Amino acid sequence: MKKLLLASTIAALTLTSVVTAPQANANNIAQSVCEYVAADDKKRMRSFLKSNKLKIRSIFDGIQCNGQNLLEFAVAKDSVKTGSLMIKKLSKKIVSANLASLQAGSQPLVDAANKRVNS
Repeated sequence: MKKLLLASTIAALTLTSVVTAPQANANNIAQSVCEYVAADDKKRMRSFLKSNKLKIRSIFDGIQCNGQNLLEFAVAKDSVKTGSLMIKKLSKKIVSANLASLQAGSQPLVDAANKRVNS
């Protein structure tokens, strides 16, 4: 009887620990990344991505900020630091596809994008 009680208690604790484990919500991740880009806070953005084990390349296609992708949003908010970080971390193909939308932005972002595409 004690073994059955012990086994059921262990099973119950295991199930509740799995159910109550904190999980990152996609909306919270997108909102946080958009906030960091809008504030041009490169340090907090890198820290957030690292703590959630995310990469810019893996989240770029899935996140929209005010209906724009992350690079367009960085250009709209004049976020040079976070925009440059994203340009460095994204593939040349993605940066070249967004080059036209970057032309309207600040010159350091345009220079970083041209350097990334041409290197």
